[in-house]
Amino acid sequence: MNQVVTVFRNRLREETADAYAATSARMTELARAMPGHLDSKTFAADDGERVTIVTFADRASHEAWRDHPDHLVAQQRGKTEFYETYSIQVADVTYLHSFTLPGPASP
Repeated sequence: MNQVVTVFRNRLREETADAYAATSARMTELARAMPGHLDSKTFAADDGERVTIVTFADRASHEAWRDHPDHLVAQQRGKTEFYETYSIQVADVTYLHSFTLPGPASP
């Protein structure tokens, strides 16, 4: 198991929400098309903080996404236009366990 998980926490500048939405949708689409992408989800807290969790199959896949030219442009726009604050944590998965209740799929 060599999975890599990125936790991206941020708070948006309110005045750039529309431009951010378009860029975010494009980056999500691009990330999901990258070789080695396993999963990505974004959550928003009541206090306005957003958290995106992205999992790649291995370090090389993660680095390819990190260094993708379109993603690099989006990263720069995030710093100059979109984010009030952000932090990134990248971790190698050392343990993985999951459970799914047998039976019909949930809606």
